[in-house]
Amino acid sequence: MKFMIQAGGILGALAVALGAFGAHALKGMLEASGRSDTFETAVKYQFYHAIAMVLVGLLMQRAGTDAIKLLGWSGNAFAIGVIIFSGSLYAICFTGITKFGATAPIGGLALIAGWVLLILAAGKV
Repeated sequence: MKFMIQAGGILGALAVALGAFGAHALKGMLEASGRSDTFETAVKYQFYHAIAMVLVGLLMQRAGTDAIKLLGWSGNAFAIGVIIFSGSLYAICFTGITKFGATAPIGGLALIAGWVLLILAAGKV
């Protein structure tokens, strides 16, 4: 529970910092490379799932054993998804190597799995 809330908080803080950094310090570079939308997508998905991880942690405080296990898997899937999905988009923006985009769908599947696991856990709360 504590880990999930803290990890969500860290990902959220990083999303805000990266978003501000992208909007100010990297604005010219992102616009010149045509990657502003890509960077914004990475930040949005990171932030949405950071919030989801905090909520998962809060739900874990009220859940029974079966639900806690599913919620833990859900939060872990969100974290893995953010690292792979948003990470691959950040890598594209910073390096210009578009082959990093090949890993984005794996991260997207992890994010979807996180939501499905959350749905399953809700049935056990």
